[in-house]
Amino acid sequence: SNSLTPSASASSKLELANGAAHLFFLVLSSHRCRIDEEVTHKAWLNRSNILFTGTDKWSLDKRVTLVNSNNSDFSIHISKVQVTDEGPYTCTFQAYNKPRITHVYLIVQVPARIVNISKDVSVNEGENVNLFCLAVGRPEPTVTWKDQKCKLPFLAYGLVSDGEFLDITEIKRQQGEDYECITNNGVAPPDKRKVKVTVNYPPMITDVKNMPAQLGKTAILRCEAMAVPTASFEWYRDDHRPVENDNTLRIKNEKTRSLLLFTNVTDKHFGNYTCFASNRLGASNASMLLFRKLSHTHGVRMCALPFPRSGTVCVRACSRAHTQPRA
Repeated sequence: SNSLTPSASASSKLELANGAAHLFFLVLSSHRCRIDEEVTHKAWLNRSNILFTGTDKWSLDKRVTLVNSNNSDFSIHISKVQVTDEGPYTCTFQAYNKPRITHVYLIVQVPARIVNISKDVSVNEGENVNLFCLAVGRPEPTVTWKDQKCKLPFLAYGLVSDGEFLDITEIKRQQGEDYECITNNGVAPPDKRKVKVTVNYPPMITDVKNMPAQLGKTAILRCEAMAVPTASFEWYRDDHRPVENDNTLRIKNEKTRSLLLFTNVTDKHFGNYTCFASNRLGASNASMLLFRKLSHTHGVRMCALPFPRSGTVCVRACSRAHTQPRA
C-alpha cells in the first residue's frame, strides 16, 4: 500500500523550545516525510509558501535546509527555531499521477522569562506596598510570589497575591525583606527574581539595665536600639550634661547599640545615664543607673540604698556586730 508518514506524534504535532529564548533548549526542527512508492514530484510547504520542490529550494530562509531527498525519505531541517516558525507544514508528492499529502503542525515553546519587575522599594511602616512581576512565555506562564521568611501565610500579614501583583497593606517592620517572583510554564526551569522591600521605622530601645561597679574597676552601660535607618546615639548625665570621652570613659557606637566603657570607675561616675537614640523618623530614650557594687571589707559591708522617689543612690557603711566567745 501507498503511505506517507510525518516524523511527528500521533497527533501530528511537533513541540519545540524556542532556541532564541534559551540556548540550552532545542534549536532545530526536522520534518521527515517517508515514502514507500515511486514518485514523480515532491514538495514541502509552510502554509501556502513553497519551501522545497524536490531538491530545488524556494525559501530564502537560510535556516531551512533539505536533509534527505530520495525515494524513501524527504526531510527538511529548521535551525534556530523561532516563534514565527510555528504553524502547519505540508509534505506532498505525486505518484502514479495521484497526489499524496500529509500534514504536521509545529508548536514552538518559549521558556517562561521575567521581563519586568518592581525595583527595590523603601517605605515607612504603615504604608501600602504594590509590587508587580511581568513574565512572557509559550505556553503562557504562571506567576507566583514567595515570602523569603515563610513564617506565616501571606494573608496573616495583610499580603494579597494575585498572579503578577503582590499588595501589602499597612506594612509592618517585620515584613521588610526580599520577595521572590517565580514564573514557570513547564518548558524550562522556573525563572526567579527578587525585590527587596525596606521598611523604615523610628528607634525602639530594647536593652537597658542598671549596672553595679566597683571603684577602680571597669564597667559597661549598654543601650541597644532597633531602627531603620540605623539610629544615632547620644548619652546624657542626670543633670542633662552630654557625656563626652575622657581618659576614664569612652563611648563606643556600633550598628545597633552604643556602649559606655568605664576604664577606671571613680565616685564621679556613679549616677543616672540617659541613652538617646534617633533617626529621621523619630527618637527614643531610656535611663539606667551605674551604682556602687556591694563589697565586704574588714567586717564592714557597703550597702547601696536608693533614695525614695529618686534616681540617685546613697551608699553607707553597715557595721557587723562581733562578739567574743565566753570564757
